[in-house]
Amino acid sequence: MSFDPSWLALREGADAAARASELLDPLREALPPDEPLVIWDLGCGTGSQGRWLSGRLRGPQHWILHDRDPALLDLARDNAYVTADGLPATIETRKGDLGSLRASDLVGASLVTASALLDVLTAAEIEAIAAAVACPALLTLSVVGRVRLSPADPFDGEVAAAFDAHQRRGGLLGPDAVTAATEAFGRRGASVRTRPSPWRLGPARSALTAAWLRGWVGAAVEQRPELGPRADAYLRRRLAECAAGELTAEVHHVDLLALPGGAS
Repeated sequence: MSFDPSWLALREGADAAARASELLDPLREALPPDEPLVIWDLGCGTGSQGRWLSGRLRGPQHWILHDRDPALLDLARDNAYVTADGLPATIETRKGDLGSLRASDLVGASLVTASALLDVLTAAEIEAIAAAVACPALLTLSVVGRVRLSPADPFDGEVAAAFDAHQRRGGLLGPDAVTAATEAFGRRGASVRTRPSPWRLGPARSALTAAWLRGWVGAAVEQRPELGPRADAYLRRRLAECAAGELTAEVHHVDLLALPGGAS
């Protein structure tokens, strides 16, 4: 699965605003205090997680950006990460699939992180990550199957259900991913905490709201083609409301912090 860089750029501001910053203090406490950090960013895309997180952690940092898409890795390689101390971080990129990730790949890692990743993985891929990671893991912005639009529309629920089914296609976990990851890390002795990280979309993010609507409804129709005519009319209504500044949406996500050995 690959992602359009323009979509990743469009959502970056909403992602940054949504991430659960209250997980940062326990994460900082769990990181080694007096040595450079080696941080793996899994499914890094264009590097938005690193742009957000590097400036919230102190000390020297070396980022290893991991993705299966070489075009995204080329874009991520051009990042300039700056730490909370104002120091430049170093970056390298590695191409690979998450299902083949092993503990030996992560030797020396101080932190493993990812953004908007868990819900596009299978149970086997999440198990592989949990088995490979022996350091703290901060996994942000996983969808959990809850969307609230205002004003409400009678067709909202049907679109949401079809979208969630699309998220689960082909063995992907979709909105079940946070539960699966919590269980996978927990079975390996990690202490896991989760916090909500919802997108709050409205007139200030109208371009993102419109793009999200098109993708949300499009995935629903792909899953259930018989929704097509009603979905087309629904999308036109919603886009008109968006353009008029009358539509808001909460798209719920959850952030997960797993600390090894039951640390808390």
